[in-house]
Amino acid sequence: MKSLKIISALFVMAISLYGQDLRQSAYYSLFSDQKANRLGDAITIIVMESTSASNNAQTSAGRKSDISLNASANMGQTAAKTADLGLKTGNDFSGQGSTQTAGDIRTKISATVDSVLANGNLIIKGSKKIIINGEEQTVRIKGVVRTSDINPDNSVLSYNISDAEITFDGAGIIQNAQKPGLLTKIFHWLF
Repeated sequence: MKSLKIISALFVMAISLYGQDLRQSAYYSLFSDQKANRLGDAITIIVMESTSASNNAQTSAGRKSDISLNASANMGQTAAKTADLGLKTGNDFSGQGSTQTAGDIRTKISATVDSVLANGNLIIKGSKKIIINGEEQTVRIKGVVRTSDINPDNSVLSYNISDAEITFDGAGIIQNAQKPGLLTKIFHWLF
């Protein structure tokens, strides 16, 4: 009986020494949301990016100069020769330029938590590669997410990611057709 009491006391002390991690318990709970908050956890990123930029510039400058000299002389009854000298200069410049760009990306990407910062923010990284008819498109995203910005379904909108780096690359026949050929590159380099 005495040994049973000692074993029970040791069991109670062992339980108190190795308490449960509340985050781990919440992660497996039926009554709480399972949001990413640890290293290696998966998170869904809903990429909804739309960008638009335009720039117009117009410059006009002009300069005009006129210098002229007229001379004539009389000597008594005879008229001397007349001399005219004129000089005109002009300079005109007009230039204009315009640039416009627009982009729109909408997709969902699964990412993983790469590291957890001291303040609880998560550094996430993810990529998605799609190949359709030989055309390859790759979307990569990384950045910092606050745990409060993670939705109950464990997703986060791309505009809630700070220091976000979103790259969209393509490769294939269409991508290659948009690049200048070898002869065009040589002529551009020469001239």
